[in-house]
Amino acid sequence: MKNSIKDSFSNFLFEYETPRQVIVKNSRIAVVCRIIQLGVLAYIVGWVFMYEKGYQTMDTAIGSVLTKMKGLAYTNITGVARIWDVADYVFPEQGDSSFVVMTNYISTKQTQGKCPEIPDGKNKCNLDADCDEGKYKRHMTGKCVKSTSTCEIYSWCPVEDDRQIPDPPILQAAENYTLFIKNSITFRQFNVVRSNLVESVNQSYINRCLYHPMNDPLCPIFRLGDIVERSGFNFSEIARVGGSIGILIDWDCNLDLSIRYCKPNYEFHGLYGTGKDDKEEKPSLGYNFRYGKYFVEDKVEKRTLMKVFGIRINIIVHGRAGKFDIIPTLMAVGSGVGIFGVATVICDLLLLYLLPKRDYYKNMKFKNTEIQEEKPDLPPSQTEKDQP
Repeated sequence: MKNSIKDSFSNFLFEYETPRQVIVKNSRIAVVCRIIQLGVLAYIVGWVFMYEKGYQTMDTAIGSVLTKMKGLAYTNITGVARIWDVADYVFPEQGDSSFVVMTNYISTKQTQGKCPEIPDGKNKCNLDADCDEGKYKRHMTGKCVKSTSTCEIYSWCPVEDDRQIPDPPILQAAENYTLFIKNSITFRQFNVVRSNLVESVNQSYINRCLYHPMNDPLCPIFRLGDIVERSGFNFSEIARVGGSIGILIDWDCNLDLSIRYCKPNYEFHGLYGTGKDDKEEKPSLGYNFRYGKYFVEDKVEKRTLMKVFGIRINIIVHGRAGKFDIIPTLMAVGSGVGIFGVATVICDLLLLYLLPKRDYYKNMKFKNTEIQEEKPDLPPSQTEKDQP
């Protein structure tokens, strides 16, 4: 017993086992095997290593954005001339990565008091009984105004009438506003910090450039009309009712190369606006909000209510960088070697189950052994008795 255990342990340590291989001279199977192997090799080299860069370790960026709008607009409504600058048409204040540029508005000068509701067909009344006094939200006084056939309410008066949106938009000059974007990213794993103001972008270049995807792809100054157009919207329509646009700053850096090749790419996407598809499928098109400018006139508090239609711009930063690392390289190579086994599995299935000579190939590939039971030796006395 001890000797058998010792022999087994010795064989385990000092003997090497290798699988038996059978060479099959079948041209069709060989061609299938080579085609599969070439496909796997193309996948490993082309997709895993070249496209996905499986030999690199990856890191995502932490990004920040600073913005600044520039431009003036001139309006002359009912004989009142006015100049609009960034303090008037940008909400909120300058510098955020998400902001609104006003392109159209409805202005209503109001004082608190009693006035009739707007006759929009939904709130008609014939008698005072039709107006529930003190009703929540509209604060009705319980009186029906005969001239408008609407209920009288206690509110800021006169009530805003937004049924007709100015067309063309009041601030059509917004098309020529310019947007300056300053973006910086950090790849912590590689201790790399980059800005969209790369080596070739200096103050002289910024003073004269305007972004163009082919001619000036690194210029950080964008014309608002071009942003809208590249987002798939019509400027006149989106300026009239408002909309939302996303600007994606995409960094895809290969840090195995010089850091100078790590540059941003700008993309523009219409998020929700005034396209034909939106009109057919989505309610409440456009983008708008209200705010009030309060003042005192003749010792009476008043306000100018502004319903603002504008272009909401959201700037999104996405960054990814890769650098050579031996661990992902070995993992990619190991997984590729394992995938090569697919060719063997498929060819074995063809040989053993589909070809006419499948039984012959089975006998060549597999070796069967049978264990025979040994008969016990009989004692000498018993053997002598059995002899004649």
